[in-house]
Amino acid sequence: MIISIASQKGGVGKSTTTISLAAGLAKRGKKVLLVDTDSQANSSKVLISDYPRLTKDQTIFATILERKPLVVHQTSVANLHIAPAHILLSNTDVELTTAKDHREARLKNELDKVKDQYDYVFIDCPPALSWLTINAFTASDKIVIVVSPGYFELDSIVQISKTIEEVKEFFNPSINVLGFLFTMSDPTINSKTSLQILRQTYGEKVFKNVIPRNTDVRDAHFNKQDIFSFNEHSKSAEAYLRLIEEVGL
Repeated sequence: MIISIASQKGGVGKSTTTISLAAGLAKRGKKVLLVDTDSQANSSKVLISDYPRLTKDQTIFATILERKPLVVHQTSVANLHIAPAHILLSNTDVELTTAKDHREARLKNELDKVKDQYDYVFIDCPPALSWLTINAFTASDKIVIVVSPGYFELDSIVQISKTIEEVKEFFNPSINVLGFLFTMSDPTINSKTSLQILRQTYGEKVFKNVIPRNTDVRDAHFNKQDIFSFNEHSKSAEAYLRLIEEVGL
């Protein structure tokens, strides 16, 4: 199964979710590939110790913009590989807007060649509705939409839902939303109200398990580790394991 982890907003825990689901399944013995299409490269920086040394040809840049095979690296986690991002991916929209070939399927075409080597593929999408996001959705079976507390965060769901419908209509008719994941949950009124609105609007599509706001995640990433390697007993680690069980991965 190929799953995109997406959000229109940045800073909602999208990359954290991608890393945690991928690492959690890898630690259970599943063969997992993480594809980082976010030019901020947060997933890549956490999982590849010598990431600053990589050239653009060793990243997903070569696949999306130069139509080369997917370059895959071993991560610090056993059973987990990654196709890393590059900062120059930020130029993708400029480059692909004038492209005349199947610009929406560049990732899919190369991912199709290697996906059978893995049990799961997770795509860390950029926090914008761009050609990179369209490439990710075109290549995916399912989408997890990450939502954190706040009015603008909830409002962004409408925009990303429109993009999903357009991709479904024109490029990938089989794609569906796997669910909405509420992150950075805390005891505040803002958080409780946001979750209530999300459940009222999207019902059973909202995962029962929510991810708490937890400093262990930030500390883990600062130490270039996934949350399970850093502290498998943290509230965030336990929440992501419950999510894996809930989704049935």
